[in-house]
Amino acid sequence: MGFLFEKCTLKPYDAETLAYCQSFDCGNADLNDFFASDVLHYTAELLGKSYCFTLDEDDKQIVAAFTIANDSIKTYSLPNARKKKVNAEIPRQKQMKSYPAVLIGRLGVGTAFRKLAGEEKSVGDQLMDFIKFWFIDNANKTGCRFMVVDAYNEEAPLRYYKRNGFEVLFSSEDQEKEYTNQPPEKELLTRLMYFDLIVLTSTDNT
Repeated sequence: MGFLFEKCTLKPYDAETLAYCQSFDCGNADLNDFFASDVLHYTAELLGKSYCFTLDEDDKQIVAAFTIANDSIKTYSLPNARKKKVNAEIPRQKQMKSYPAVLIGRLGVGTAFRKLAGEEKSVGDQLMDFIKFWFIDNANKTGCRFMVVDAYNEEAPLRYYKRNGFEVLFSSEDQEKEYTNQPPEKELLTRLMYFDLIVLTSTDNT
């Protein structure tokens, strides 16, 4: 199963966790600041829910943390080629103008746990596997076809999401700027990416 499932415990990232655990450090100042200062307000305003995995042998250590929220992929606002790509695995009679999705708003792995000897998958990849299967579990209370993320437009985050099966929603940065109404001269700080959860429900993956 891997380190995350065998040696860690999932917990809500709430006031009790924040007060009890050591400060979370994933090596990204913006993410660290969110989980230290904004996470409770974000939850209180019903903008998303945050969770973390703590180390069983020292439960003050946060191994990984993530925030999720409701979202959607609106195909009516996509270029035709991208719309066809999103719809490719959906039967024509079931195709919609908007599909339910879960947004990964924040995600980070503690710097001390990024590379662990003897692990087939990194903790980050194990975390993504957990989130994916969480939303196709029969206990999930709502429909969720896609996972989406505004990934930092940097080599490491983009490589991470692509390794975990995510694709960019727009074929180029210029196209993304055009369809998200951003000035063409402005630097694109994030890339919209998506993952189709249906691939995990086929008999080949059970």
